[in-house]
Amino acid sequence: MDAWEWDETLFAGTAAHYGTGRMPYPPGLADAVRDALGLDGTGRLLDVGCGPGSLTVLLAPLFAEAVGVDADPGMIAEARLKAPGIDWRRMRAEALPGGLGTFRVVTFAQSFHWMEQEHVAERVRPMICPEGAWVHIGATTHRGVESDAPLPLPAPPWDGIDALVAEYLGPVRRAGQGVLPNGTKGFEEDVLSRAGYTGPERITVDEGRTVERSEDEVVAAVLSLSSSAPHHFGTRLPAFEADLRALLRGAAPDGRFAERMRGIEIVVWRP
Repeated sequence: MDAWEWDETLFAGTAAHYGTGRMPYPPGLADAVRDALGLDGTGRLLDVGCGPGSLTVLLAPLFAEAVGVDADPGMIAEARLKAPGIDWRRMRAEALPGGLGTFRVVTFAQSFHWMEQEHVAERVRPMICPEGAWVHIGATTHRGVESDAPLPLPAPPWDGIDALVAEYLGPVRRAGQGVLPNGTKGFEEDVLSRAGYTGPERITVDEGRTVERSEDEVVAAVLSLSSSAPHHFGTRLPAFEADLRALLRGAAPDGRFAERMRGIEIVVWRP
């Protein structure tokens, strides 16, 4: 099989599920970014692969201007509804600089692994002003992590959910019109080093917090993923959702779950 290539259906139909299914970034994330970079309300922010704007909106008050770019039209539409005052652009990261100018901070959150990394790293570097930074936000916002620590409610049955997705879509991870048998690319930090960035500086926030989630939120989390995006199911989507809800009710009849979240890692690189 040929190597996987990006196509515009990668996140098709998922944007409407983000607001419910993806847990919000904690306010402490913005405080940590501000303190680490000495931000004072001036300068510009560029959020690359911004999705529906979850991180962009959180960080925008730290800057004089914020720009969010994403390749998915549904994501940009959701972002514009959420924050019409931010400059949202439908654009692939590979098309940067795109006449956008220079920025104090360029952020990537749960997005760089989908990109042509070497190409994007080279194109973004001259867009960062000399005192600026590339900031990678490492987070998992659709689900928690396994933990031996007690939880106040049952955890979502993620192993069962993964098995149900595989039953409908097959055992190999779907991604747009292709598949990812080995997952997305790693070694992102090697890419940045080779591109001439210096760093990294690492900061972790909100390590080990516990969150409560509803049945609807877990269902939306599953449908917010590229690997189980609604379009993959076609006409079987209602049947999949019914089976998913039955699985969740078997684990928690009242539809209430709890999860322990992974700490959010802020990784700062300098141009």
